Amino acid sequence: MTDKKIPTTANTLAVGVVGLDLQADKVVPRKQVFAWALWDWATQPFNTVILTFVWVPSFLTSYFFLDPALAASGVLPDGTRIDCDTAANAALAYCGGLGQLAIHLGWGVTAAGILIALLAPVMGQRADAGGKQKLQLAIFTALLIAAQLGMLFVEGTPDFFWLGVSLIAVASVFSEIANVSYNAILVSVATPKNIGRVSGLGWGFGYLGGIIALAVVVGLILSGVLDGAEPITFQMIGLGSALWTVAFVLPIFLTVPEPPRLREIARVNFFRSYVELFHSIVRLWRTARHTFWFLLASAVYRDGLSAVFIFGTVIAGQVFGFGFTDLVILGIVLNLVAGVSTILAGRLDDRFGPKPIILIAIGGLVICCLVVFFGAPLGKPLFWGAGILLAVFVGPAQAASRSFLARVTPAGYEGEIFGLYATTGRATGWMASLLWGVFIALAANQTLFGILGIAAVLVIGFALLWFVKAPPIRREI
Repeated sequence: MTDKKIPTTANTLAVGVVGLDLQADKVVPRKQVFAWALWDWATQPFNTVILTFVWVPSFLTSYFFLDPALAASGVLPDGTRIDCDTAANAALAYCGGLGQLAIHLGWGVTAAGILIALLAPVMGQRADAGGKQKLQLAIFTALLIAAQLGMLFVEGTPDFFWLGVSLIAVASVFSEIANVSYNAILVSVATPKNIGRVSGLGWGFGYLGGIIALAVVVGLILSGVLDGAEPITFQMIGLGSALWTVAFVLPIFLTVPEPPRLREIARVNFFRSYVELFHSIVRLWRTARHTFWFLLASAVYRDGLSAVFIFGTVIAGQVFGFGFTDLVILGIVLNLVAGVSTILAGRLDDRFGPKPIILIAIGGLVICCLVVFFGAPLGKPLFWGAGILLAVFVGPAQAASRSFLARVTPAGYEGEIFGLYATTGRATGWMASLLWGVFIALAANQTLFGILGIAAVLVIGFALLWFVKAPPIRREI
């Protein structure tokens, strides 16, 4: 790979694919590609096991962290606990206490989101300037591991609740900033001819790693090796997630080289970085407007993609009657389907370009949302079928979005642009959740109508992307 320096000028930003052009003829060892993709596999348990399915919903926002007397009031004569999803029980003190835990967690997550929006592009920019994307990846991956290790010390008592919230919040920040550098390194392990496949491989590995980790945890609980009624189980899950990450992140640091510096940029202090960031955004608008508009369009439809998984489980539980076991099985199946489809779709990305893949995926998701809405009387079989189709489309849309941005990012600006990618995603992260609530409220609190809000966000994102100029495609000869 050439170490040619490219000066920081407006003309640099005018050619989005120049970074990949410089590497068009290089040959990347396969072990480097797989080592890069394994980082997604290594860090996915934080999202799947800790945030989505196990640690947060079953531990941090559960009765463990209520006052003992209040927690005891939620136990029924048969030993089960009050169901707080019913209108009759929602006003009980026990359910109110659980609601307060969820609210406090929301404040922590909101604070994390603000930090990510403020820090991601600047940290990416500073890594670009110092030519230290891999070093920044190592630092924030280590901090993510440390935060997960900290969960070992979160005892299931009210005194430890805020420690748990703090660890979730800072781990989210560390994970997102590490992702900025990870995405920036993509151009070092791919060429214009295979970047779609490589991006899809990473996303696919992430899905597959997450479901295997989830399956291990659920299997240990259901088999009785771990007891879901004991806090120590969840403390050990935090430890296990950290050890999983340690084991599988090593290859990227041992195998993948630090990307070369492809432009000269003055090193400035942290606060001055925000001024430089503003100047870069202005240059992006003036000289690479298709990249600017893609950041906007992707921010909208990615919010819809996230909402599909976040609120899809709510619809499954409240509308279609899925219980805990059903939801876990659904999660495993959907992640498996998404992982496989994402890996396969990477080849289509390289052949036809990322834009058609994203548009087809978003269109398919909108159709699936409408099928669920109008076909709800058909019950669980309908949701299973639509859910599997949703999973087929979600992963490819995410992976193709990353390859799209990599194709149009100016050489040497990878960290900064992917930082903006993270920030714009946070900036529009309220749209789907807002419309979800609005549609439900307009329908007299019928949860099913929330899916129309998600579909509306996806339609807006589809329309915005339609007018974005597609990046050039380099096919294998």
